[in-house]
Amino acid sequence: MSNENKKVDLTEQTARRWLGERGVKTTDIAELVYFLQKDYHDELKMEDCLHNVERVISKREVQNAIITGIQMDMLAEKKLLDEPLQTIIDTDEGLYGVDEVLAFSIVNVYGSIGFTNYGYIDKLKPGILKDLNDKSSGKCHTFLDDIVGAIAAAASSRLAHRIENVE
Repeated sequence: MSNENKKVDLTEQTARRWLGERGVKTTDIAELVYFLQKDYHDELKMEDCLHNVERVISKREVQNAIITGIQMDMLAEKKLLDEPLQTIIDTDEGLYGVDEVLAFSIVNVYGSIGFTNYGYIDKLKPGILKDLNDKSSGKCHTFLDDIVGAIAAAASSRLAHRIENVE
């Protein structure tokens, strides 16, 4: 196995492990995809949603965004960032948009429909997104909530493109 393959494997393993360690399961993200797509596809199954989430997470660009964002959240939890960044990330300051910009790198993988899906789900914060935004947990999820929403939006876009091409 080449060094490049080992690096890819380590990146994907780390991204998946960190999602799990932060309390996010792929089924949680699949539920968000179902939420976004159920009104548009009568025959939509949760397995289809989960398959598309898995495909999105298998992309290297997505894995890079996951590990970068989660690392920032973990550093903020440990109070290892310099001010003013520590407070900005700790409090998920409204005018700090770097977390959304990182999420856009995920959304962008599957086209412009993802931006609409992302904006919608980021505003409503259903399912796991509500939990990740609960500041009383003591955890910092400034980046993670946007990453999870972006994965769901990208998976929704992927699903929509695939179904549109079949019908």
